[in-house]
Amino acid sequence: MKQIKLFHSNERGGTLVEFAIAATVFLTATFGVIEFGRAIWTHNALTDAARRGARYASLHSPDDVDKVKNIVVYGNENGGTKPMLPNLTPDNVDVTYSEIAVNKGTVCVSINNYEFQFVVPIVGTSITMPAYSTTMTGESAGFVPGTL
Repeated sequence: MKQIKLFHSNERGGTLVEFAIAATVFLTATFGVIEFGRAIWTHNALTDAARRGARYASLHSPDDVDKVKNIVVYGNENGGTKPMLPNLTPDNVDVTYSEIAVNKGTVCVSINNYEFQFVVPIVGTSITMPAYSTTMTGESAGFVPGTL
Protein backbone atom coordinates (compact mmCIF):
# COMPACT_ATOMS: atom_id res chain seq x y z
CA MET A 1 0.00 0.00 0.00
CA LYS A 2 1.30 3.41 -0.93
CA GLN A 3 1.44 6.06 1.81
CA ILE A 4 0.13 9.51 0.89
CA LYS A 5 2.11 12.45 2.22
CA LEU A 6 0.11 15.55 3.06
CA PHE A 7 3.14 17.82 3.24
CA HIS A 8 6.36 17.74 1.38
CA SER A 9 9.46 17.97 3.50
CA ASN A 10 10.39 21.33 1.96
CA GLU A 11 6.99 22.91 2.81
CA ARG A 12 7.18 22.65 6.58
CA GLY A 13 6.16 25.85 8.35
CA GLY A 14 4.55 27.39 5.24
CA THR A 15 1.18 27.64 6.95
CA LEU A 16 2.73 29.33 9.96
CA VAL A 17 4.41 31.94 7.75
CA GLU A 18 1.17 32.62 5.88
CA PHE A 19 -0.70 32.99 9.18
CA ALA A 20 1.94 35.37 10.54
CA ILE A 21 1.69 37.61 7.46
CA ALA A 22 -2.13 37.61 7.48
CA ALA A 23 -2.31 38.23 11.25
CA THR A 24 0.15 41.13 10.99
CA VAL A 25 -1.90 42.81 8.27
CA PHE A 26 -5.18 42.20 10.13
CA LEU A 27 -3.92 43.42 13.51
CA THR A 28 -2.25 46.49 11.99
CA ALA A 29 -5.51 47.45 10.28
CA THR A 30 -7.52 46.80 13.46
CA PHE A 31 -5.26 48.88 15.68
CA GLY A 32 -5.14 51.62 13.03
CA VAL A 33 -8.95 51.85 13.04
CA ILE A 34 -9.01 51.94 16.85
CA GLU A 35 -6.39 54.72 17.02
CA PHE A 36 -8.12 56.72 14.29
CA GLY A 37 -11.41 56.43 16.19
CA ARG A 38 -9.74 57.67 19.38
CA ALA A 39 -8.22 60.60 17.48
CA ILE A 40 -11.63 61.58 16.08
CA TRP A 41 -13.20 61.28 19.55
CA THR A 42 -10.41 63.49 20.98
CA HIS A 43 -10.94 66.03 18.17
CA ASN A 44 -14.66 66.24 19.01
CA ALA A 45 -13.96 66.49 22.76
CA LEU A 46 -11.48 69.36 22.24
CA THR A 47 -13.93 71.19 19.97
CA ASP A 48 -16.67 70.80 22.59
CA ALA A 49 -14.36 71.92 25.42
CA ALA A 50 -13.45 75.12 23.55
CA ARG A 51 -17.14 75.77 22.82
CA ARG A 52 -18.11 75.14 26.47
CA GLY A 53 -15.38 77.50 27.69
CA ALA A 54 -16.39 80.24 25.25
CA ARG A 55 -20.02 79.96 26.33
CA TYR A 56 -19.01 80.28 29.98
CA ALA A 57 -16.64 83.17 29.24
CA SER A 58 -19.31 85.06 27.26
CA LEU A 59 -21.44 85.14 30.42
CA HIS A 60 -18.68 86.11 32.85
CA SER A 61 -16.25 88.96 33.29
CA PRO A 62 -12.60 89.02 32.17
CA ASP A 63 -11.66 88.58 35.85
CA ASP A 64 -12.82 84.94 35.64
CA VAL A 65 -10.15 83.66 33.21
CA ASP A 66 -8.99 80.95 35.62
CA LYS A 67 -12.57 79.71 35.98
CA VAL A 68 -12.94 79.63 32.19
CA LYS A 69 -9.78 77.51 31.94
CA ASN A 70 -11.14 75.19 34.63
CA ILE A 71 -14.39 74.79 32.68
CA VAL A 72 -12.43 73.83 29.57
CA VAL A 73 -10.06 71.42 31.30
CA TYR A 74 -12.11 69.94 34.15
CA GLY A 75 -15.72 70.76 33.23
CA ASN A 76 -16.10 72.59 36.55
CA GLU A 77 -15.34 76.23 37.35
CA ASN A 78 -13.73 75.25 40.66
CA GLY A 79 -11.22 72.97 38.96
CA GLY A 80 -10.51 69.40 39.82
CA THR A 81 -7.90 66.71 39.82
CA LYS A 82 -8.83 64.74 36.71
CA PRO A 83 -8.99 66.57 33.37
CA MET A 84 -11.68 65.74 30.82
CA LEU A 85 -8.95 64.58 28.42
CA PRO A 86 -5.57 63.06 29.25
CA ASN A 87 -2.68 65.56 29.02
CA LEU A 88 -5.03 68.59 28.87
CA THR A 89 -3.90 71.32 31.26
CA PRO A 90 -4.92 74.95 31.86
CA ASP A 91 -1.64 75.92 30.16
CA ASN A 92 -3.11 74.61 26.88
CA VAL A 93 -6.02 77.08 27.12
CA ASP A 94 -5.93 80.73 26.01
CA VAL A 95 -8.77 83.16 26.75
CA THR A 96 -8.87 86.48 24.91
CA TYR A 97 -11.46 89.18 25.55
CA SER A 98 -11.95 92.03 23.11
CA GLU A 99 -13.10 95.16 24.92
CA ILE A 100 -15.46 94.10 27.71
CA ALA A 101 -17.15 90.82 26.92
CA VAL A 102 -20.10 91.45 29.22
CA ASN A 103 -22.82 93.00 27.07
CA LYS A 104 -20.47 93.91 24.17
CA GLY A 105 -17.33 92.70 22.50
CA THR A 106 -16.27 89.10 22.00
CA VAL A 107 -14.38 86.38 23.79
CA CYS A 108 -12.17 83.77 22.14
CA VAL A 109 -11.24 80.51 23.86
CA SER A 110 -8.61 78.37 22.20
CA ILE A 111 -6.86 75.10 23.01
CA ASN A 112 -3.30 74.93 21.70
CA ASN A 113 -0.46 72.38 21.63
CA TYR A 114 -2.52 69.41 22.82
CA GLU A 115 -0.51 66.18 22.53
CA PHE A 116 -2.56 63.14 21.52
CA GLN A 117 -0.94 59.98 22.89
CA PHE A 118 -1.25 56.77 20.90
CA VAL A 119 -2.17 53.67 22.89
CA VAL A 120 -0.50 51.48 20.29
CA PRO A 121 2.63 53.19 18.98
CA ILE A 122 2.08 52.81 15.24
CA VAL A 123 3.63 55.94 13.76
CA GLY A 124 5.15 57.46 16.88
CA THR A 125 4.25 58.03 20.47
CA SER A 126 2.19 61.22 20.06
CA ILE A 127 0.97 63.87 17.63
CA THR A 128 0.18 67.53 18.23
CA MET A 129 -3.47 68.24 17.51
CA PRO A 130 -4.37 71.45 15.67
CA ALA A 131 -5.50 74.55 17.56
CA TYR A 132 -9.19 74.58 18.53
CA SER A 133 -10.79 77.99 18.82
CA THR A 134 -14.30 79.30 19.49
CA THR A 135 -15.30 82.97 19.48
CA MET A 136 -18.58 84.21 20.94
CA THR A 137 -20.21 87.56 21.48
CA GLY A 138 -20.46 88.64 25.09
CA GLU A 139 -23.86 88.37 26.77
CA SER A 140 -25.23 89.98 29.87
CA ALA A 141 -27.56 87.19 31.05
CA GLY A 142 -29.58 89.75 32.97
CA PHE A 143 -26.63 91.71 34.32
CA VAL A 144 -26.63 95.37 33.38
CA PRO A 145 -23.13 96.86 33.69
CA GLY A 146 -22.83 99.74 36.10
CA THR A 147 -25.80 98.78 38.28
CA LEU A 148 -23.90 97.20 41.16
